[in-house]
Amino acid sequence: MSSVLSQSTATPAKTPNLGMAIFALAMGGVGIGVTEFTMMGLLKEVEQGLAISTPQAGYLISAYALGVVVGAPLLAVVGAKLPRKYLALGLLLFFTVANLSSFIAPDYGSMLVSRFAAGLPHGAFFGVAAVIAASLVPPTRRGWAISMVMAGLSISNVVGVPFATWLGQAFGWRLLFVLVGCIGLLALVLVWIFVPFQKTHPDASIRRELGALKRLQVWLALLVGIVGFGGFFATYTYIAHTMTNVAGIPSTLIPLVVALYGLGMVAGNLIGGRLADKSVMGTLYRVLPAIAVALVLYAVAAHWAWSALVMVFVVGAAGSMLVPALQTRLLDASPDAPSLASSLNHAALNVANALGAFLGGLVISLGWGFVAPALVGAVLAVLGFGVALLSGVLERKRPLAA
Repeated sequence: MSSVLSQSTATPAKTPNLGMAIFALAMGGVGIGVTEFTMMGLLKEVEQGLAISTPQAGYLISAYALGVVVGAPLLAVVGAKLPRKYLALGLLLFFTVANLSSFIAPDYGSMLVSRFAAGLPHGAFFGVAAVIAASLVPPTRRGWAISMVMAGLSISNVVGVPFATWLGQAFGWRLLFVLVGCIGLLALVLVWIFVPFQKTHPDASIRRELGALKRLQVWLALLVGIVGFGGFFATYTYIAHTMTNVAGIPSTLIPLVVALYGLGMVAGNLIGGRLADKSVMGTLYRVLPAIAVALVLYAVAAHWAWSALVMVFVVGAAGSMLVPALQTRLLDASPDAPSLASSLNHAALNVANALGAFLGGLVISLGWGFVAPALVGAVLAVLGFGVALLSGVLERKRPLAA
């Protein structure tokens, strides 16, 4: 397997601008993170602006996630024969235009459509960005390179999301989409300048990429992401309501809350990348139970402002540790179809997003309160751990190299 993997994803490309190339790809992640996560912090403003209920506002998040689920495999497969740099550029342009369409969407129905469209390039971009990053470094640093690209998503929660939340609260929530459009254009320029051109693999084809779907371990890795990561989104989707209605934190401090969440995501992403380079499955075995414990503690701690803020950081860190390991697991499970496998990870995470937002809204609508989504999330993390154990057992019987 290692020889095939080195040909497809891990042959280091000679580039004098490795740092800037990864930074350029990560900047695309910043834009994606701002548009995905700021909606959660501005949920109340969106409700008021469109005259909709809290569950309806949550469905806007689900619509974006559904776009990711549909677009990730579709665009990755369609772009299979394109040079990866050109595919990344096309996806960034698509992302920028789609987000600007959300700015001018006049009503709830058109906003649902525009959010779906904005989600389409999300997973495919992260998928191809991860493959590009992995190809720029030795095999033993793939987890680190992938985590650096994903750091854009995490860092967006430290800087971009709090700023966009403040901007939306102060001057109108629709300005979020103008900001995202500007970030998308910046990322496009940086990728054009700094990411090296790599010729398309001679055997690249739609059929070759679709071969990833024949592998059981690919599906199990995706299921770990869908189930295990659902609790992360069930909690984060309604974080503004939990902090204001349960912890008693003023709505003006929500940007601080999402910044703490973002700091936790950055820390967790960096730690997760290092752990994945040591043991991918070992990381999954440790992180999923940690997510379950963190979410239960969050549900208890949310009743006091100081402890709620602490657990916001912890939950962000615990959840983000999972992503580099899942991304690396999919590359290992399908080395000859890296673009589709890598993109499918983000489709899975956004099924988790839609699942988490839906289940969180469901328990809230049943009157169980704003801490209930975290308890649902803890159950999902435990179920994800069970899937990871099953994957490990099957791998011992039939290794990935087989």
